[in-house]
Amino acid sequence: MRILMAGVSGFLGTRLVDRLTGDGHQVTRLVRRSPRTPDEQRWDPAAGQLDPAVVAAADAVVNLAGAGVGDKRWTDDYRRVIRSSRVDSTTTLAVTIAGLPAADRPRVLLNSSAVGWYGNTGDRVVEEDAPAGEGFLADVCRVWEAATRPAEDAGVRVVRLRTGLPLHRDGGLLKPQLLPFKLGIAGRLGSGRQWLPWISLLDWLDATVYLLAAGEVAGAVNVVGPHPATNAEFTREFARQLHRPAIVPIPALALKVALGGFAQEALTSARVLPAVLTRAGFPWTHPELPAALHAALHDD
Repeated sequence: MRILMAGVSGFLGTRLVDRLTGDGHQVTRLVRRSPRTPDEQRWDPAAGQLDPAVVAAADAVVNLAGAGVGDKRWTDDYRRVIRSSRVDSTTTLAVTIAGLPAADRPRVLLNSSAVGWYGNTGDRVVEEDAPAGEGFLADVCRVWEAATRPAEDAGVRVVRLRTGLPLHRDGGLLKPQLLPFKLGIAGRLGSGRQWLPWISLLDWLDATVYLLAAGEVAGAVNVVGPHPATNAEFTREFARQLHRPAIVPIPALALKVALGGFAQEALTSARVLPAVLTRAGFPWTHPELPAALHAALHDD
């Protein structure tokens, strides 16, 4: 396939590009700077600028663009960056796709979203048909997903990837926790009862590639493992894999001091299940947390 991709420089984006090109697909990368290689094309999502011919040349579009939610303290300015970086990129792609003649439109748009859609679900199990919850990230996800509508209304298959917490030592959930756990100075966050919708990096990549070709699947898809774990369960297993104790719980108040507005999201419980992928027969390589953590710490 000829795949046009945004968000290529992030933790997931760089690995997805490697996977797709390794599988023999041709990937064109959208960048905000001057192109440096033949496989790059410039765009300006903040200004809504994208050459329609670049989109017309693609069989599929994958959009993973968005500022990292845990990269900085959540000032009012950074909240605006989190929102605009997602909505602007999605709107630019969806509107450009819709503006093309029907014969020139890509067959599918895979657009990133997040399990933040559901807000705090406590112990309640939620699947893709659950409504949006409350809170900043739920509000962002609501407008982020709505921005795909022009492409959907134009008849293009749109898949909204509600990604959970990918597990790999080089990024995602594990990277900032690896050193404290290795030093034996880590532990559960707050009460530890909040649910974590994790997924192994390999399963995230496999699911994304699967959804590119799964012509019958559209709409929201929870890209998470089939067995979410509580933070306390995750902490115990992570420590066991590293052969270290994990006996220093981090109080909720300390998290709020250290993380500011992001602390509430770190303490949010999301008991999310991948109902769409399960019904579609997607085969997980790491359906259980111990194997997923082992792969995250030892596999490439």
